[in-house]
Amino acid sequence: MELIIVIISILIITFAVWILRKYLSLKICPICVGVALTWIWLLVGMKLNLLSTVNYQLPVAILMGGTVVGLMSKLEQFVNQKFILIWKTIFVASGFSAVYGLINTDWTMFAVGAILAVVVTFVLKTRGVEPEKQESEQVKKLKEKMKNCC
Repeated sequence: MELIIVIISILIITFAVWILRKYLSLKICPICVGVALTWIWLLVGMKLNLLSTVNYQLPVAILMGGTVVGLMSKLEQFVNQKFILIWKTIFVASGFSAVYGLINTDWTMFAVGAILAVVVTFVLKTRGVEPEKQESEQVKKLKEKMKNCC
């Protein structure tokens, strides 16, 4: 039953954000928001003893892990490619540590993990914006189609 609640929540929030995005010109991924808002409300429900920790802790942890990996995927474009594997490794490990701390209300672990993820991202980010490369018409069309994906 818990899994059904989680999936329905993700679908409803995703659909709502998808609709809002069309009217408000938001550049956010509806499924990413659906997953993130679902684990946030579930986590709050567990912390307020409104939801059973035993039943919801695993789905929340899975969704939070997906958010860490999703953030890594979105942020990797800003990281110097020479250091991408080092950055990904540190970002995911520290992100998972932050998630673990958040689930277990270990604020020190959460803070250390979150701060490390942010610091390593800023330290290894590319310096400045690279000049835009000339793209073929076919690549531009493909990118436009991909934008409509999420």
